[in-house]
Amino acid sequence: MSTIREKLLVEPGKNFKLSGIDPSGTPGCGSKEEGLARLETNINRLSVLQYLLYAEGKRSVLAVLQGIDAGGKDGTIRNVTSGLNPQGVTVTSFKAPAGVEKEHDYLWRVHQAMPRKGQIGIFNRSHYEDVLIVRVHNFVPKEVWQKRYEQINHFEEMLAESGTHIIKFFLYISKDEQKKRFEERLQDPEKNWKFSMGDLEERKHWDEYMEAFEVAMEKCSTKHAPWYIIPGNRNWYRNFAVSEILRETMEEMKLEAPKAIADLSKISFE
Repeated sequence: MSTIREKLLVEPGKNFKLSGIDPSGTPGCGSKEEGLARLETNINRLSVLQYLLYAEGKRSVLAVLQGIDAGGKDGTIRNVTSGLNPQGVTVTSFKAPAGVEKEHDYLWRVHQAMPRKGQIGIFNRSHYEDVLIVRVHNFVPKEVWQKRYEQINHFEEMLAESGTHIIKFFLYISKDEQKKRFEERLQDPEKNWKFSMGDLEERKHWDEYMEAFEVAMEKCSTKHAPWYIIPGNRNWYRNFAVSEILRETMEEMKLEAPKAIADLSKISFE
């Protein structure tokens, strides 16, 4: 039986269409009860794996979260990292470039935010904005953003060869689900602050964004930095699937605490 990772992987070098994926689907999980139980198991195991990653101190993990507005990036981070030691996790949210960021190339600020060895890094949006919103709104000429897919692949390959394990998640919700979530933000006073008129403007470009996501994942899902499409209409499944893939990826790293530097059995305290 194929794993969740295999079911949700954007296979490198193969064409695909988002239209063939159900954002309300729950591949590899039979029920909400099962998903929540496995999420709890994964959270507990990730705590152990994080400790081993830190103890080893030689490699790092980067989880990239991308998605349309109201796609659930914040909720995913809050739930999946709930059992981790905050000292070993860095979360970076990328907004529009500002200040010194605009004085450098588009990958400069991303490189600055990479997790140190022994750490887990999480990106809420990322360098992919430079082939998503930049493409949709023509912020730079086509001949500029077209080159960025290859540049990103080389960048991620360098990071992987330097010891960073990269996992990229596209949180995929339907247009109707986005509308529902926007309406909830308007109706709930405690969520009003999350609503922006700009969200409505971006919603008008839904089709262009879906095409941009498809191209980015098709061109940039590689063996060293794979993309996974996470059906996101059901929050419980989204959280479970991301935790499952993160756990499986870290399990495959064969993390181990380093051996003692001396024979500890001969140590005594006066």
